[in-house]
Formats: sequence, C-alpha cells, structure tokens
Amino acid sequence: MTRTGAAPARQMIRQVAQPGIREMSAAGLRTFFNIARDWRLSVEEQIVLLGSPGRSTFFKWKSAPADARPSRDTVERLSYLLGIYKALQILLPEAEAADGWVRRPNEAAIFGGRSALERMLGGNVGDLLVVRQYLDAMRGGWA
Repeated sequence: MTRTGAAPARQMIRQVAQPGIREMSAAGLRTFFNIARDWRLSVEEQIVLLGSPGRSTFFKWKSAPADARPSRDTVERLSYLLGIYKALQILLPEAEAADGWVRRPNEAAIFGGRSALERMLGGNVGDLLVVRQYLDAMRGGWA
C-alpha cells in the first residue's frame, strides 16, 4: 500500500474506534442523572449544574439522552461533574460519605464554610472547575 493510501485508512480506523460527541454526550447525561439521584439533587439544582438549559430541554435530555444535543458548555460541565464524582468515589470509598460530601459545609478557603454544592451552584462553569481541581489536589495529582 502506498504511503498516501495508508494515512486515510488510519484516520478511518481512529474515527470508527472513538465515540463521537453525540455518544459521549448521551453517556455523560445518563451518568449525570444517576449522580443527581445519588446526590439527591432537585430538578432546579440539576438544571443549574447543566448550565441552565430550558426546562423542556432538560426533561427531553432526561427522557431521551441519546437524542440530546447539549452545548459545548454543557458537555464541559458534564466532564467536570463526572470527574468530581469519580474523585469523591476514590477519596471516600463509602458511598454514603462520598455522596454526602457535596452538601456538607467545608472550611477550605475556596468554600468559605459553604458546601461544594453551593459553590457549584454559582452558575459558572469555573465553579465546577474549582471543585474538580480541589478534589484532584486532595487526591495528590491529576490522574
């Protein structure tokens, strides 16, 4: 096979092997709704964490995540939320402790006595990033 014919084949293989944004978004939303259940989030809290989509959009996403077309902002939020959840599972292996952590007041400077959830509900994607970075630092790295 010539060199020019090999590159497109490799690109095709990579494209087939990697899920697309739609599949990743659907998986992220399904996981988010499970996390929301574990964290006992209200509908309003869920909406804010997802970047305040319209209520009808939110309920469509919840009922049919495979059909969802979330914005780039929402996908970024999902990434941070899933990372926060994963970090908590590692730091606090007991499910009740991990799930309850987000609601407990925290004296760390970035929380100022408020809970991580209160910080995350600030509405800015940066608030999710700060919580994620805090937990990653508590784990001792960015793994």
